Amino acid sequence: MSDGRLQAIGLCRYYHRGPQTVKAVDEVDLTIAPGEFLGIVGASGSGKSTLLNLLAGLDTPTAGEIRYENTPLRALSRQELASYRAHKVGMIFQSFNLIQHHTALKNVEMALYFNDTPHRERRCLAEKTLTRLGLGDRMHHRPADLSGGEQQRVAIARALVKEPEILFADEPTGNLDHDNTGQIAELLTDLHRRGLTVVMVTHDLELARQCTSRIVNMHYGRLQSENEPPQPRKASS
Repeated sequence: MSDGRLQAIGLCRYYHRGPQTVKAVDEVDLTIAPGEFLGIVGASGSGKSTLLNLLAGLDTPTAGEIRYENTPLRALSRQELASYRAHKVGMIFQSFNLIQHHTALKNVEMALYFNDTPHRERRCLAEKTLTRLGLGDRMHHRPADLSGGEQQRVAIARALVKEPEILFADEPTGNLDHDNTGQIAELLTDLHRRGLTVVMVTHDLELARQCTSRIVNMHYGRLQSENEPPQPRKASS
């Protein structure tokens, strides 16, 4: 029976820069339970966004594996992996990643293009999701005509419209002011209360403490619990 768990087992993602090996993610073991709100906290360059991309199936590990519902992602065909990204996960990016010449409505509809949703249903679901996020009167505006907070809510609507099982948020408030940060934090917290599994990476420890049910710290590609001191980086060549 599937249990909704997402697991990283001995997960590594290494890059080579000349003679040096950069260990962006280094032997990470992590289990994310269904319905959990996990915060991954770390400074810039700690590897937290790389870890998020691996868990979302957007990047390929150097070693180790990722399991969803006890199925290794590496065992999936390209079509099955695309289905995992299209149906199981939603992704929120710090930079919004909205298509500038499309309206908010069209940007949200785009998330449903690759999962066989009929056109009329795509439009209906996109309108419903934008209205749910308080953007019912802004859905025909382009990103340039929206505030930063509104653009991030469009990005969240795009992630939510396909009704994912896990929502990944990469620094979702990194480009927002204090008031909009609070609104996005409340929105993510409400989504979690409704039963959605949320994994958020952030450099803001206070935001993580405000929103999440568990926090892990990332330092130089490795994870520690919130109260565990950072481990020194080991030299590599």
